[in-house]
Amino acid sequence: MMGINWDEIDNVMLDMDGTLLDLHFDNFFWLTYLPEHYAKKFPGQEEKARHWMSQQLKYRRGSLEWYCTDFWTKELDIEIIALKQEVSHLINERPHVMRFLEALAVAKKNRMLVTNAHPKSVELKFSKTQISPLLDCVITSHDYGHPKESQKFWRKFARDYQFDPKKTLFIDDSISVLRAAREFGIKYILCIDSPDSMLQTKPCKEFPSISHFNEILNATGGLSNAQNTN
Repeated sequence: MMGINWDEIDNVMLDMDGTLLDLHFDNFFWLTYLPEHYAKKFPGQEEKARHWMSQQLKYRRGSLEWYCTDFWTKELDIEIIALKQEVSHLINERPHVMRFLEALAVAKKNRMLVTNAHPKSVELKFSKTQISPLLDCVITSHDYGHPKESQKFWRKFARDYQFDPKKTLFIDDSISVLRAAREFGIKYILCIDSPDSMLQTKPCKEFPSISHFNEILNATGGLSNAQNTN
């Protein structure tokens, strides 16, 4: 993990799925539960239906549509949020998340949720977890018409929130999103290398990485010291 000078950081931008929350819910829903449910609409052609849906997901990956529950509700003729509710017991915070968010508050850091998730998905996740009260603001890329992978998102977002990229820490599990943040000029970037609790850690060679937030909390000269100096 890279050294972080907390005295230089005003804003901590955090992704939701795979960063604050366990990505297992999303992986299970999109890769298993939804395809199985969709295939049932085509008796005798289930495999063909699953293949078609898989191709649609791959084709739209990284676009705003890929993250949009309203788009997939229309495209698949399935109420996505209602179906997510059926397996919402799988929605959980990742380890040490609550303690990390509380420590950021003590250190007087601005806690910004910056997510590609659709507002309806954000609302569902908030209803099943305790992270919402520990966030200072919530930004979804759907409000800007472009995903976090796009520089158009970052430029519009920065105009609204007037943050200094050089005084910002951005944490995400998506390499393509982290690259976009770096291109925009975010100085401090961390990758989550174990976003799904049911999958093995994926080493991140391109960016400094952590598996869990206790690595930041426990690091020498880390956030615990910042709490005592602010």
